[in-house]
Amino acid sequence: MTVAAFRPEVSPVDQIGYRWQSSQYVFGLEAQGDWADLSSSQVSLINPAFTTRSKVEGLGLFTGQLGYAWNAALLYVKGGVAVTSNRYDILTTIGGVGVASASSTRLGGTVGVGFEYGFAPNWSAGIEYDHLFMGNANNSFPVVNPIVASNLTRINQDVDMVTLRVNFRFGRY
Repeated sequence: MTVAAFRPEVSPVDQIGYRWQSSQYVFGLEAQGDWADLSSSQVSLINPAFTTRSKVEGLGLFTGQLGYAWNAALLYVKGGVAVTSNRYDILTTIGGVGVASASSTRLGGTVGVGFEYGFAPNWSAGIEYDHLFMGNANNSFPVVNPIVASNLTRINQDVDMVTLRVNFRFGRY
């Protein structure tokens, strides 16, 4: 099963980080997390009586940042580690009855790019794009998978994420 597309959802992202500046160069560390509801499903090509669904229920990023600042603007790139909490389901195509399910936590990498602008003292707004490389993993279902007559399914997962944010900076008065 390949997870390729997710439906968009608006949800709060919790973040904490620290940035320091030397001349116009900015360096930073950040951790962010989200209880997500990102899902994708597709009818099985092997047995069209079944549909497979993959759902990201939560995610976290731990990244380093390198940026360039001018006036009140900051352009940056970031990279680091990503973790996702996932649920995989096999459903009947007609009626959506659950036949098998499995859960996993996956560790991968992430890269991203962002832009942030300070619009008032201690306040900034920004937009950021992140790609999470979660790779391939074999997932074991507690019952025999009706699609491939096995309880083991290989799932490929990548996540593309756009974040709009408003930040308050502590300690700069």
